[in-house]
Amino acid sequence: MKLAPLSKVIRHTTLGLSALTLLCAASVHASTSANPQYRNTDNPNLADKGEGTYPIPYKMPVVKEVTDALHRIRAYLESTTPTRIIHKGTGAAVTDLKKPIKEAIFEPSKGDYGIMVYEMGVVHSGLLKVRAATQDARFTAMTERHLRFFAETMPYFKAQEEQFHLERANSFSRFLDPRSLDDSGSMCAALIRARFAKVGPDLDQMIQICGDWVANKQFRLADGTLARKRPQAVSLWADDMYMGIPALAELGHMTGDVRYFDDAVRNVLQMSQYMFNAQNNLYTHGWNENNPDAPRFYWARANGWAVLAMSDLLDVLPKSHPGYNQVLNQLRANLKGIAEQQSGQGLWHQMLDRHDSYLETSASAMFVYAIAHAVNQGWISPSTWGSIAQAGWAGLANRITNKGEIEGICVGTTFASDHVYYYHRPTSVEALHGYGPTLMAGAEIIQMLNNPAFNIEHKVRTYHYVPSNAAKTDYREHH
Repeated sequence: MKLAPLSKVIRHTTLGLSALTLLCAASVHASTSANPQYRNTDNPNLADKGEGTYPIPYKMPVVKEVTDALHRIRAYLESTTPTRIIHKGTGAAVTDLKKPIKEAIFEPSKGDYGIMVYEMGVVHSGLLKVRAATQDARFTAMTERHLRFFAETMPYFKAQEEQFHLERANSFSRFLDPRSLDDSGSMCAALIRARFAKVGPDLDQMIQICGDWVANKQFRLADGTLARKRPQAVSLWADDMYMGIPALAELGHMTGDVRYFDDAVRNVLQMSQYMFNAQNNLYTHGWNENNPDAPRFYWARANGWAVLAMSDLLDVLPKSHPGYNQVLNQLRANLKGIAEQQSGQGLWHQMLDRHDSYLETSASAMFVYAIAHAVNQGWISPSTWGSIAQAGWAGLANRITNKGEIEGICVGTTFASDHVYYYHRPTSVEALHGYGPTLMAGAEIIQMLNNPAFNIEHKVRTYHYVPSNAAKTDYREHH
């Protein structure tokens, strides 16, 4: 929720205190104007000269406000992701699912919102988390609709492929003929999570296809590390920590087969050996076998994928597994490096260590989620970390429009070899990468606000997350 900028609050010294209070508390959802200034409404003393003004609404999040923002995102995504088969040439609905035609396709979604892309897997995982946090079944209505559509149309598109051999032009190609982790990993994890949550039909056949690709068919290094053949013939991407590891983790969770957990842990540790810089606790975007000592590029979303992957693995990895503490320590280290790069607007920069690069939303959402989730799980202390997540949410919520669009999301980005490319990647509300992470972040902020393990104190114009079992704080000298 966006609060009225201070410039709109203090216009005339003749305004009464009650009027000023109302203006300070007023909220809007429009895009921010240039250089807005906000006053913290948790401090009722409008004469307090020690209270700062902020470029974002620096205040305690309110569960209803967070939930309302998530509902706007949900409603927007529901309206922009049709589940219908149409004729590619005419746009007419295709309703006869007995006899396939060559021109039949999924009705296109807006922008980059394809219903089978890996980013949509993150959206479904986010919607499941919000439903768990709010107990509101409306948050998974879209997931149910998409999954039901997959169950109903997979036989049709399989028959279409057998007859016309369309390959990538077939709308179901990611599950009829997966060719990458992008095709398979994120959606695989989401389908298994939906199965556990009993949301939508059981898509066991699709789970088997995508799970088999991740576990058995994806190109790997000789040591078993998930790899790609681009942009160099033997390359690692930090993105693939998320594209592969959560699927392996959920396969272990679903089957009880420890080999999946072993593979997931091995990939966290080995990818970290190749791409993690222990000096600044950040991941470089990628690694090429033919240039192992290349300059490092600390792209924010690559680090976001890394912390999401490790968090997802720890959620289902048995604590008795020999790799549990290694993964936990790796997550803690990366979160520390990330937290130290947070900007004064709560968000993080496109290139984490380059503070002249723009503030980017999708990675910021991933970081807010991972930090708040780690606090809620007891993996890190609420002291300091809780306030970091809260400040991050303040910056993130300021990017959510009245319509439910999310501003400032970097579009799809390859593993590149120069800063100029990363600095100038466009941002778009039609880039789906930020929607799932923002849903996840909001869900975890709600959980954090309701967490009985700590108390949130607003003292000396800022916030302190104090463990419930800690000694009581004493501000007597301030009174």
